[in-house]
Amino acid sequence: MTQPLVDPFQRAITYLRVSVTDRCDFRCVYCMAENMTFLPKKELLTLEELDRMCSTFVRLGVRKLRITGGEPLVRRDIMTFFRSMSRHLDSGALEELTLTTNGSQLERFAADLYAAGVRRVNVSLDTLDEEKFARVTRWGRLPQVLRGLDAAQAAGLKVKLNAVALKGFNEDEVETLTRFCATRGMDLTWIEVMPMGDLGNEDRVGQYWSMKDLRARLSESYTLTDLPESTGGPARYVRLEETGQKIGFITPLSHNFCESCNRVRMTCTGELYMCLGQEDMMDLRPALRNHPGNDAPLEQAIRQAIGLKPEGHDFDYSRQRADGQVSRHMSHTGG
Repeated sequence: MTQPLVDPFQRAITYLRVSVTDRCDFRCVYCMAENMTFLPKKELLTLEELDRMCSTFVRLGVRKLRITGGEPLVRRDIMTFFRSMSRHLDSGALEELTLTTNGSQLERFAADLYAAGVRRVNVSLDTLDEEKFARVTRWGRLPQVLRGLDAAQAAGLKVKLNAVALKGFNEDEVETLTRFCATRGMDLTWIEVMPMGDLGNEDRVGQYWSMKDLRARLSESYTLTDLPESTGGPARYVRLEETGQKIGFITPLSHNFCESCNRVRMTCTGELYMCLGQEDMMDLRPALRNHPGNDAPLEQAIRQAIGLKPEGHDFDYSRQRADGQVSRHMSHTGG
């Protein structure tokens, strides 16, 4: 059981994204339906179970742990979990503990997160226009998020903004968001919208705005230099010579990034998805709950799951329909 996690395509799995809740205080149009039915609390892994699950992955070679949701900071007593996970940072077994958040609760928790060993956070923010922000998040409050960004930076956290590129929505804010990040020392990554979840009237093809077009828009105002570096994730980076800042592009549709995928995703109920863009998963909860004093069955189930990791996903909008669409909401899988 000491062998590292390696999938059938010889990719070492060193990165686990864990959803700690399916609940959120926003209802972003590309992530959730407006009227969501959330899971009964008894189906969610307890904080103690999440600790045991994550600690098993760390023991098997996971070096980076990203906490997601829903909105992870709305989970009751979530800081107990972060403080517990910090022991793996102290031991050196874990290189990084981080989270993706909508920013709504950062004003409350930024200092506590830093104290628990978190050093950087990703904040989802698609627009700086208050009316548009309310529209895309349905329930969102932009001033609250902006205060959260201030609190995060004041606490010493490095902040990266993630913006979903939405055609007809934030095309006119490329330069605005770029300047906003430049003046605050934040990185910015743009993400193509993905065909996930049945969101009623949301038109996936109509929302899709390719990174090629966005990059062309950016190059009208800045000189872009491609960077060879990677943070171990799917983003490709450029440097804007005029500002020196780094801009990332995540392109699951126009250029997938599967050949270097080192990650898996676990839901708040213990389902392990080996690929964001595939329906296949392994339910780890029985191995966890049926053997409370023995981690060997859980380790065996994890290894079995990694052995099923596919080579890649099949998202495709080129035929003007959302080919490769998966039925679960993004909030179910975890960010």
